[in-house]
Parts: sequence; structure tokens; C-alpha cells
Amino acid sequence: MLDAVTDIPAFVRNGRLDILAANRLGRAFYSQHFDSPHQPVNSARFAFLDPRAQSFYLDWESVAKDMVAVLHEAAGRDPFDRALSNLVGELSTRSETFRTLWAAHNVRLHDTGVKAIHHPLVGEVTFTYESMELTADPGLTMFMYTVEPGSKSEQALNLLASWSSTPAEETAHAEHEGEPPDRSRVDA
Repeated sequence: MLDAVTDIPAFVRNGRLDILAANRLGRAFYSQHFDSPHQPVNSARFAFLDPRAQSFYLDWESVAKDMVAVLHEAAGRDPFDRALSNLVGELSTRSETFRTLWAAHNVRLHDTGVKAIHHPLVGEVTFTYESMELTADPGLTMFMYTVEPGSKSEQALNLLASWSSTPAEETAHAEHEGEPPDRSRVDA
């Protein structure tokens, strides 16, 4: 399903906020999550341990609170999830902010809304997100991001899509359409 969604960022995550899979545009959108030294890829790990997160999320404080609330919800659903306990322990020992928010015990589902980020390549993007539980894979959720048509966010997302397409994809598309591939591009 992720590969079929090509014009908007989409990804699959679990209740621990691990990003398990992403389409090409989702990977480009969250490139800093994927290249963070704090691995495996996890939105809370990025938000609380990677200093770039505070400039990536325009309302970092709200995002941080939401992430902790989602982790509390996951802990309530499965209090014996060792991976979640390990993540909470890691974040608690390495981030005073996380530790403080965790102690507040807020719980919230985080499945639809509006967010704004500052992407390092294309600038500010304001988007609406929706989620879909994957019934064939309990505990996994697919998120998709859309932007207002004709907006600066749409322009930024289109630029990111253009930037993230690879010469191999362009060649395959051109050959599929019956056009000769553009060999003038130099692969770096």
C-alpha cells in the first residue's frame, strides 16, 4: 500500500512510535529521523534526543507532549511491552523534558490533526494527517499527510518529491511511457 501512494508522504508506525516503513516521499519528509544517530528510527527518540527536532517541529512543545501521551496510551494497552519499557527507560535517562512529561501521565490518541514542520531542504510545510489502523497487522497504523492545494506547503512538498525522485525511477518511468531515458543526467 505504501508504494501505491506516491504523491503524499505516508508511513507505518507502531504504538511505540517506531517508523517501520515509509514510501519514498515519507522517507524524504522524515529524512532527519532516518539519518539521526539515535536509532532505530523512532519519532520520540528523534524528538527528545536529536537537537534538530526543535527546529524541525515548529510547535515542538505540543508535539513532544503528544508523543508522550501516545506512549502512555501504548503502555496502557500493553504494560508488558519490553521494547516500550526499554524506550521509556532510554528517554527518561537521557532527556529531562521527557522524564517530566512522562510523570504527568497524560494519555491521548494521536490519529488526526494539523502539524507544521520546517524541513531542512524545502522549508515550512503545514499538513493535515490522517491515520488508518491496519487490521491485518494489529498494532500498526498507516499515516498519510496532505497539504492544501495551491498552498506554499504544496509547492514545498512538490519540490521535496522532485528532489527525492531518483534517476533510476525517472528512467523506468520514461521507458514505461515509451520515451528514451534521459542519459544526460550524471549520477552522483
